[in-house]
Parts: sequence; structure tokens; C-alpha cells
Amino acid sequence: MARLYPFRALRYDPARVNMTDVVTQPYDKITPAMQDSYYQASPYNLIRVILGKKFTSDTEDGENVYTRAAATLNDWRAEGILKEESEPALFGYSQTYTVPGTEEIRERRGFIALGHLYDYADRVVYRHEQTFPKHKSDRLALFKATRAYCEQIYMLYSDPTFTAEQAIFESGAAPELEIVDEYNVLHRVWKLTNTELITRVLSAMDDKWLLIADGHHRYETSTTYMQERAAELGLDPKAPGPTATGLPNPAFPEAAMMMTFVNIEAPGITILPTHRVVFNLANFTAEDFAKKAEAYFTVEPISSKLTETELLKKLNATDGIAFIAATKDADFLLTPKPEAIKPLLSGLSERQQQLDVTQLHKVILEKVLNLDEATVRAGTNVSYLREASDALAEVRTGKADVAFLIKPVTLDQMKDISLNLEVMPQKSTDFYPKLLSGLAMYTLD
Repeated sequence: MARLYPFRALRYDPARVNMTDVVTQPYDKITPAMQDSYYQASPYNLIRVILGKKFTSDTEDGENVYTRAAATLNDWRAEGILKEESEPALFGYSQTYTVPGTEEIRERRGFIALGHLYDYADRVVYRHEQTFPKHKSDRLALFKATRAYCEQIYMLYSDPTFTAEQAIFESGAAPELEIVDEYNVLHRVWKLTNTELITRVLSAMDDKWLLIADGHHRYETSTTYMQERAAELGLDPKAPGPTATGLPNPAFPEAAMMMTFVNIEAPGITILPTHRVVFNLANFTAEDFAKKAEAYFTVEPISSKLTETELLKKLNATDGIAFIAATKDADFLLTPKPEAIKPLLSGLSERQQQLDVTQLHKVILEKVLNLDEATVRAGTNVSYLREASDALAEVRTGKADVAFLIKPVTLDQMKDISLNLEVMPQKSTDFYPKLLSGLAMYTLD
């Protein structure tokens, strides 16, 4: 099953930088405003590598965002801003945070290691949602230019005995690194170099399946890159690599990538909803939308004076599948009419049919708004936002036609979908908090 490896990480030298100023959120969660903020925080902020600014003078064959990322990474290594660890290690990783919208404090624990790259057909790694081709081509270009993985994939596994966690955290040692990010999340890291401890952790993972929580695009891109390199090198990526240190290595560097592994049985995992915002609809009106939706949903008008908090409270107090449809002129609570929508879901499994996000896409987006799957995936009419306030602002200001506030997918639903080789629509889950980028990096050269 899952094959993991320790690695000699490339890391920032804390004597040369303030770590808080150089780490970032994952690339796909960085807004233009956040990008600007990261640029200003430090000349060594990782944003220049993972999501650099593009210029009108960029060319495909000359200088561009990818060549600048590679040059930047090389310069930082030459300057000693980034240094490679002297011995292979795993890294314990803990995140302590307040669940958004509540006062509940949780801690999520895991560890950073290299994970072997498997095709989905091998049934070791499972996905849970669809991806966007454009995003994968962007990450592939970056990986090829920099020859480095600067961000982690967030992987879930199941171990009711908590063997790996006990091995990593039982000593109670103080972390070597603590960072509080812009969301007031406390990130703590422990470097683990003891060979016996590493072996215990890797052995505990031998029989585990892995489920991608965050990072589908990067995982699929890395698997493509692995296959390309295997063909170029004439090597079998599944073959064991050299073991000069007494610890396992991948057959070649591209056969693995950096991942954070979290036990799905442990407390501390939070999934937030990702709300949908729809724009560029021809002749859209709230009244016309409500009339069309009534064929498939009970449509309850809601006062447009309700605040974001009041809207979410009403949504979450509604049993079963439900959505808030918010427009500039009116808001509605939608609950499905099971017999009416059943024919529209007939090609899907029962577990898929019971997902809020599936009914939103298959019935509302496709049938009521006439946005087929290809159009939705193209991103020309639909965007995805974590914050309900941001989604509502888009429609209140007239920038968008309608926003759909939804409930989060549960962990059990996601696991059930994934392990049965099914996928949910893109952006169905939002695991919180995100893994910080820049805590450790995996270089291929």
C-alpha cells in the first residue's frame, strides 16, 4: 500500500529570515491582495516561487513567471537563505486554530514526509473531487522549471490505533518552529531524525490507503511528471530506491512528492463549505430564477435584510439538503422536491445523489441556469468562495447574478465517495486550516 520516505528538506535559515514573513498560504488560496502583501512582507517570501507576478513582457520561450521562479530559488540557495538539511528527516506538524464562526479551538496533528506517487488505478491513493485542466498545466510548468516541490499535498489515512501519532508526539519535546499565520492559526513543527522513530512511522503506514484532502491538481500534475521522467530515464517508478542511509528512498526523485499525512480518525479535522457565485448570465432576474427553480425545489422567499450570520443560521437550521440563493433583489431558501429532481440524478449513485453540492450542480446550475458541466469547469460563469460574506458582496454590488450558500460536505460523505471510486464536483470541500507553504521543500536536484 502506501510507501513513504524521509527526505533531506530544503528549508529557510531562521537566522537569515523571519519565518513568519516568508511562508504563505497554498497557491490556490492566495488572492491578488494577499499576493501583494506577501511580496511586501519580505524579499525572500515564497510567493516569488509558487505564485510570482506576471508581466506583459513575459514570453513563452523567454523570461516568464516560471523562469523567474527557478532563478529566484537558485539565488536563495546560493545566498544561503535556503539550506538543505544534512540528514533525512520526517517533520511532526501541528495546527491549533479556532473553527470559523465559532469559539471552538481544535488541534490538527500530522507529519510531513515524501509520499510515493501512484496512479489512481493502483487503488492506493484516492481522490474525491474533479480538477481543472488549466490549473494542472500551470503547476506542471512550475515543477519543471524549479525542479522543486515547495508545497505539500494534504493526505488523509485511517489508523484507529494512532501508531504514527504516538511515535511522533509522545516525547512531548518542544517544537523547533512556531508560526502564527494571518488567520491566527498556530503552526508548530518538529524535526525527526531518529532512524528507529522514522522506521516505526513508515512501518505504521505500510498498509494504509491515502485520500487526497487538498492538492488534487498538484498530485495529478506530479504523477504526470513522474511518468514523463520514468520514460526518459528508463526506470520503473515502483522499484525500490537506494538505501545508503539505511532508510528507503524513491527509485528516482520524481517518483515521490512532499505530503502532510493526517489520521482521519483523529479529532481536529474541519471541512468548511465552498459557496458558488454565478455571473455573466443573460437576462437574469431573481423573479425568473425563482419561477424556474419551483419546478424542482420548494422556494421560500427570505428577507434580503438578513445578515450573513442570519442567513447561514437559517440554512444550517434547515434539515436535509438546502441552499440559500442570494441575488441583488431577493433571497430564497431552496429545499428539494425529491420526486421532481430524481430523474435528473438518475445516472448517479445513491451516495452521490444525497450530496448538497451534487444537487446544486446537476439541478440548479445545469437545469435551472442552463450551465452544462463543461461550462462550469471552464470557469466562465462560476467562481468559488469560502466566505459567505464575500459571496454575498458579489451579488449585492451587482458583480454577480446569484450566489448559492451551501452546507459543508461531511468527512464520512467524502470518505464514502472516494473509496467507492467516485468524485464530487470541483471545489466541494474546503479543509481548514490550510497547510503553510515554506515550512519545508523537496528538491529534485
